[in-house]
Amino acid sequence: MGLGDKISNAAEEAGGKVKEKTGETTGDRNLQAEGVGEQSEANLKQSGEKVKDAAQGVKDSLKGH
Repeated sequence: MGLGDKISNAAEEAGGKVKEKTGETTGDRNLQAEGVGEQSEANLKQSGEKVKDAAQGVKDSLKGH
């Protein structure tokens, strides 16, 4: 995963946490749900990038042998 992707995904996750907590504090369930959704989306993107990295590692190791 590229550094830019890591930063972007971390920022999206952090923003989601802020929205979730703000919604929780103010009683705004829609904002809270939006924050949870953003966190889930960021985590899904991070998982996808990790799968790509792992596949690239396998590909690279097969080339070496």
